[in-house]
Amino acid sequence: MNMEKLMKQAQQMQAGLAAKQEQLALQTVESAVGGGKIRVIATCAGDVLSIKIDPSVIDPGDAEFLEELVLKGVQEAIATGKETAAAEMKKLTGGLGLPGL
Repeated sequence: MNMEKLMKQAQQMQAGLAAKQEQLALQTVESAVGGGKIRVIATCAGDVLSIKIDPSVIDPGDAEFLEELVLKGVQEAIATGKETAAAEMKKLTGGLGLPGL
Protein backbone atom coordinates (compact mmCIF):
# COMPACT_ATOMS: atom_id res chain seq x y z
CA MET A 1 0.00 0.00 0.00
CA ASN A 2 1.22 3.48 -0.84
CA MET A 3 2.49 5.18 2.35
CA GLU A 4 1.26 8.60 1.20
CA LYS A 5 -2.24 7.22 0.64
CA LEU A 6 -2.17 5.54 4.07
CA MET A 7 -1.14 8.79 5.77
CA LYS A 8 -3.90 10.68 3.98
CA GLN A 9 -6.48 8.11 5.14
CA ALA A 10 -5.19 8.36 8.71
CA GLN A 11 -5.50 12.15 8.62
CA GLN A 12 -9.05 11.90 7.27
CA MET A 13 -9.97 9.42 9.99
CA GLN A 14 -8.45 11.67 12.64
CA ALA A 15 -10.43 14.67 11.36
CA GLY A 16 -13.62 12.59 11.30
CA LEU A 17 -13.01 11.38 14.86
CA ALA A 18 -12.42 14.92 16.13
CA ALA A 19 -15.62 16.14 14.46
CA LYS A 20 -17.61 13.23 15.90
CA GLN A 21 -16.23 13.89 19.40
CA GLU A 22 -17.36 17.51 19.15
CA GLN A 23 -20.80 16.38 17.99
CA LEU A 24 -21.07 13.85 20.83
CA ALA A 25 -20.13 16.51 23.38
CA LEU A 26 -23.36 18.29 22.36
CA GLN A 27 -25.61 15.23 21.89
CA THR A 28 -27.79 14.49 24.89
CA VAL A 29 -29.23 11.35 26.40
CA GLU A 30 -31.89 11.01 29.08
CA SER A 31 -32.26 8.55 31.92
CA ALA A 32 -35.43 8.04 33.94
CA VAL A 33 -35.48 6.07 37.19
CA GLY A 34 -37.94 5.52 39.99
CA GLY A 35 -40.80 5.04 37.57
CA GLY A 36 -39.86 8.25 35.77
CA LYS A 37 -39.88 10.32 38.97
CA ILE A 38 -36.20 11.23 38.51
CA ARG A 39 -34.99 12.33 35.06
CA VAL A 40 -31.37 13.11 34.22
CA ILE A 41 -30.13 14.64 30.99
CA ALA A 42 -26.43 14.32 30.15
CA THR A 43 -24.20 14.71 27.12
CA CYS A 44 -22.48 11.77 25.50
CA ALA A 45 -19.26 13.30 26.85
CA GLY A 46 -20.52 12.60 30.38
CA ASP A 47 -21.57 16.09 31.44
CA VAL A 48 -24.80 16.16 33.46
CA LEU A 49 -26.98 19.01 32.18
CA SER A 50 -30.10 18.72 34.30
CA ILE A 51 -31.85 16.69 36.96
CA LYS A 52 -35.62 16.84 37.34
CA ILE A 53 -37.24 15.48 40.51
CA ASP A 54 -40.97 14.87 40.81
CA PRO A 55 -42.06 16.55 44.07
CA SER A 56 -43.93 13.40 45.09
CA VAL A 57 -40.64 11.62 45.87
CA ILE A 58 -39.33 14.37 48.14
CA ASP A 59 -39.74 13.03 51.66
CA PRO A 60 -37.64 14.88 54.26
CA GLY A 61 -37.72 11.77 56.41
CA ASP A 62 -36.18 9.59 53.69
CA ALA A 63 -33.48 11.64 52.02
CA GLU A 64 -31.39 8.49 51.48
CA PHE A 65 -33.98 7.05 49.06
CA LEU A 66 -33.95 10.25 46.99
CA GLU A 67 -30.15 10.35 47.01
CA GLU A 68 -30.00 6.77 45.74
CA LEU A 69 -32.49 7.52 42.95
CA VAL A 70 -30.60 10.62 41.84
CA LEU A 71 -27.28 8.75 41.87
CA LYS A 72 -28.76 5.88 39.86
CA GLY A 73 -30.23 8.31 37.33
CA VAL A 74 -26.90 10.09 36.89
CA GLN A 75 -25.03 6.80 36.53
CA GLU A 76 -27.49 5.52 33.93
CA ALA A 77 -27.38 8.75 31.92
CA ILE A 78 -23.59 8.74 31.82
CA ALA A 79 -23.47 5.03 30.91
CA THR A 80 -25.97 5.59 28.09
CA GLY A 81 -23.94 8.53 26.81
CA LYS A 82 -20.74 6.49 26.83
CA GLU A 83 -22.44 3.62 25.01
CA THR A 84 -23.76 6.01 22.38
CA ALA A 85 -20.33 7.61 21.95
CA ALA A 86 -18.61 4.22 21.67
CA ALA A 87 -21.10 3.05 19.03
CA GLU A 88 -20.61 6.23 16.98
CA MET A 89 -16.82 6.00 17.19
CA LYS A 90 -16.91 2.35 16.17
CA LYS A 91 -18.80 3.36 13.03
CA LEU A 92 -15.99 5.75 12.12
CA THR A 93 -13.10 3.44 12.92
CA GLY A 94 -14.67 0.34 11.46
CA GLY A 95 -14.13 -1.48 14.74
CA LEU A 96 -10.35 -1.08 14.65
CA GLY A 97 -10.27 -0.83 18.46
CA LEU A 98 -8.05 2.23 18.54
CA PRO A 99 -6.84 3.12 22.06
CA GLY A 100 -8.60 5.94 23.84
CA LEU A 101 -11.79 5.66 21.79
